[in-house]
Amino acid sequence: MVVANRTVFALIVGFLLSVGICPTRAQNPRLPPLPQPPSQEDASKSKLERDMAKKANQERQVALKRDTEKLLKLATELKDYVDKTNENVLSFEVVKKAEEIEKLAHSVKEKMKAK
Repeated sequence: MVVANRTVFALIVGFLLSVGICPTRAQNPRLPPLPQPPSQEDASKSKLERDMAKKANQERQVALKRDTEKLLKLATELKDYVDKTNENVLSFEVVKKAEEIEKLAHSVKEKMKAK
């Protein structure tokens, strides 16, 4: 009788293990694989991308500085033109200068938004 009970118990345990309904398996889920260290090629590619992004940011900063200096110059010129006119006269140069400032200001704004 004891041998039969052991056999039945062994069959039940074997069945549960084969089906996957084992409490130990539910408590120990599979761990995700460990991330592989970056290869030399990946590291050099990553460094190149960082260097390119840094250079692009530096060029964008230089362009922003140049454009804002030009914007200041145009705004000063516009002020001088407006000061020379009176309330009855609107110079074509004033309108043209204002449009130029508007375009440059929009360009500066877009460069500032760029990532």
